[in-house]
Amino acid sequence: MWFRRDLRLRDNPALLAAVDEARATGDGRVVPLFVVDPSLWDPAGPVRQAYLVDSLNALGASIDRHLLIRHGDPRVVVPDVAHAAGASAVHIAADFGPYGARRDAEVESALPVPLVRTGSPYAVAPGRVLKGDDTPYRVYTPFWRAWMQHGWRDPAADIPGDVDWWEALECQGRPARPDLGGLTLPAAGEQAAWDRWHAFMADGLASYDDLRNRADLAGTSAMGHHLKWGEIHPRSLLADLTTADQTFSKELAWREFYADVLAQRPESGHQSLDQRFDTRMQWTTGEQASTFLEAWRAGRTGYPFVDAGMRQLRAEGWMHNRVRMVVASFLVKDLHLPWQLGAAEFMHWLRDGDIASNAHGWQWTAGCGTDASPFYRVFNPVLQGVKFDPEGDYVRRYIPELRHLPGKSVHEPWKAIDGHSHGYPEPIVEHSAERDVALASFAAIKGAV
Repeated sequence: MWFRRDLRLRDNPALLAAVDEARATGDGRVVPLFVVDPSLWDPAGPVRQAYLVDSLNALGASIDRHLLIRHGDPRVVVPDVAHAAGASAVHIAADFGPYGARRDAEVESALPVPLVRTGSPYAVAPGRVLKGDDTPYRVYTPFWRAWMQHGWRDPAADIPGDVDWWEALECQGRPARPDLGGLTLPAAGEQAAWDRWHAFMADGLASYDDLRNRADLAGTSAMGHHLKWGEIHPRSLLADLTTADQTFSKELAWREFYADVLAQRPESGHQSLDQRFDTRMQWTTGEQASTFLEAWRAGRTGYPFVDAGMRQLRAEGWMHNRVRMVVASFLVKDLHLPWQLGAAEFMHWLRDGDIASNAHGWQWTAGCGTDASPFYRVFNPVLQGVKFDPEGDYVRRYIPELRHLPGKSVHEPWKAIDGHSHGYPEPIVEHSAERDVALASFAAIKGAV
């Protein structure tokens, strides 16, 4: 069993298939393998690296420390382990990402035994939900309707409790966990995922529709990192939902929609679906571009709701979803910088960084992705703050320079006599003016009047 984005024992069809085959055709032994692939590890960033180390530690503990960890190119490592084990097959969950799909095809060619794909990280695998003419969906809402109509399997049966785990070679051990300084990650692993899910079901699911956009409140599930690494399967979450929980199921569908789009258009992980945004837009350049980007990264744009989000990202390896949209809109439509720069920053810091959700979430906000008419959507960073952080608690939590300002006044420190007395910067641009620039630019590349 070659683990990748499915670091769990429960509701794991690929693992169940491996156990069943081992018992039916051999001596019952299963080699639980994880390959530390430099192509994925090196660019991951310290936050995701640290979380993966924690998750591997939890998975290893759940199988009595028998997890075989090897370092290197899977095209070499997996066939070597299969040979050493005398394996009858290598079992995996299908990977639909651009790199993962290509890697698996090459591993399959190098293996002397079958590579068996069972299940995927999704309730409905990419490519399964199609329009009536058998073409993929480009817009979310009709995809969601078809996704709901398609449905998904029930969670897989639990694996037997007496699996004979076997390390065919010497375990090379987990990679070194990066030092994150003061950044503390939540507990990793399958049990932590279920604990978080049960806590959210008890205390947050009923109010999710009302509170999920409130940045100042703990109104989201915070399940993204658990889903990213497959510590829990989305099908397991869906099995616990009722018709009253449709808003949450729609959020799971967004994740599946973006995975479907990326599978159909692999280049969209780094290129705009609307190529005009990459070839015809007039972006900020030169020294001003560098100055703008660094201010945005550091949370020093002078717009408190934007800056609080970017500081939360660096403090926690996570950012509230509503704030993600606001900071993305600000980078693209106020600072006039390409979405790819922001997507790279997110992937460096986010513990739940996922190429499909990240790239297409950014493109949705930028106006070059999966949306019928998005160019006029420009988030006002002040109004968004007032609406979704009405008392200013979120801003004050992450921006100590503004803690002296009461209530919602924190969102407009320039209106207070002492608003900038503790070192918080003045706005680096005027939002209303830059909004007009963005709208004119978008209209020009779309041939609008």
